[in-house]
This record gives sequence, C-alpha cells and structure tokens, in this order.
Amino acid sequence: MRGLIVDYVGVLDGTEEDQKRWRDLFGAAKANGVATAILSNDPGGPGAEHIREWEFRGVVDAVLLSGEIGAEKPEEAAFAAAAAAIDLPMNDCVMVDDSILNVRGAVEAGLVGVLYQVFDRAVIEICSIFDIEGEF
Repeated sequence: MRGLIVDYVGVLDGTEEDQKRWRDLFGAAKANGVATAILSNDPGGPGAEHIREWEFRGVVDAVLLSGEIGAEKPEEAAFAAAAAAIDLPMNDCVMVDDSILNVRGAVEAGLVGVLYQVFDRAVIEICSIFDIEGEF
C-alpha cells in the first residue's frame, strides 16, 4: 500500500489533540513514502477552507471535496478521483472513514478499508498496513 486517503468529518475534525496526532501520523506516513489525501463529501466552496488548509499547509498531498469533483462516497468515482489525485491505482490505497457504508464502498472499489471509531484504534491498523513506527 502506498496511499492513505482519510475522511474529514467524523475523523479529522476531532479534538485539537486528535488533529495534532493525525498531523504527526500523516507526517510519518509521508516520510515513509506514502501519498496522502483527504476525501470528504463536503460540498466545497468558501466554507471548506478549513479542510483545504490540510493541503495548503503540506499536511496532506491532496484534498478532494465531493461538491467539487462531482462524486460522493461511497460512489466508486469518488475513490477513483482521490487515488488519481495522488497518482496511485485504487488497489494501492487505504480509505479511512467513520461510515461503514463508505468503507464498504471503498473495499468494493478495490481499496483497503479501515473503519474509524477512535484514533488509538485506527492508528494501530494504519501503522501496521504502512509499516510506520512511532508514537502518535
């Protein structure tokens, strides 16, 4: 696996501490050669600047908003757009989402799916999949 795609609402929009832990994890993933992206069903527009900041600040390589790409999770086209944005095939990507429907859609599209419930649980799976070491 060479791509990590993460949902925003319900995953990255947690407490400031969780957001810091995610930033650290993204940094470790990128240092390990993993391409990173956020894929959100957000409609986009000016109200999405807080999501785009993750890309503007270099935390992730790409931010994709459904309202701007014309496809919503769990549609395969949304996952395809995210994988294409980080120059990888879908079967080389992991999708982390708090919606089981989106995780299932990702798996059906060929991605590895990780159901997000709490950071401490998800980080174990993500670190194992990408062979990342560290405390997050």
